[in-house]
Amino acid sequence: MTGLATLASVVLQEGTNAAPAIPPLAAAALAVGLAAFGAGYAERGIGAAAVGAIAEDDSMFGRGLILTVLPETLVILALVVVFLTL
Repeated sequence: MTGLATLASVVLQEGTNAAPAIPPLAAAALAVGLAAFGAGYAERGIGAAAVGAIAEDDSMFGRGLILTVLPETLVILALVVVFLTL
């Protein structure tokens, strides 16, 4: 089976009228959870670098704050997409 066919067989139950095997709310929770995990992973490195830069130069606070908060916008976007699709 190709990758697309395998994905389709996981998402759709075979032998039915293409009813989703994963409930929509569970898929939405998984999407937001993965987005939050990715944002947290990105913020870990950015936050450490920002604290180091601020320790050496206090004028870097604004830039460090913006760069630390930037990945969190992906989670907000994921929540907006989930609310629009549900």
